Amino acid sequence: MNRVETTIHSQDVLHIRTAGKSFHNITATVEAVVSQSGIRTGLCTLFVCHSSASLVIQENADPRVLKDLEDFFADLVPEERRYSHADEGADDMPSHIRTALTHTSENIPICNGRLVLGVWQGIYLWEHRAQGRSREVVVHIAGA
Repeated sequence: MNRVETTIHSQDVLHIRTAGKSFHNITATVEAVVSQSGIRTGLCTLFVCHSSASLVIQENADPRVLKDLEDFFADLVPEERRYSHADEGADDMPSHIRTALTHTSENIPICNGRLVLGVWQGIYLWEHRAQGRSREVVVHIAGA
């Protein structure tokens, strides 16, 4: 038996204003985009269009997890170090390094019209710069 399904694609761009170094929970916003797409089974790809912010899927129940991540990365990639690329301030090159060590994209399955995330998982845009910025996250959904 041959099974033929038509693949549907949906794409949206989220415009997120950050408040400086912190995690911004975008789970509900991405879930709304998935719901509006009408896709029941598929894959949601997220991509942040910046080199000094990243995307992470992380625990959403205990804020101490996010605080510990921020502290760990601050120790791992210190701003006090001398970097040759420092044109935009002391936080610029460390922000690029933190992005390189994390992700600029995430893929999340869709089942029954919903993102397949674990009970304690949330999707975060992680701003690595000290000053708030306007960030764009592309949400591409493909499925049936």
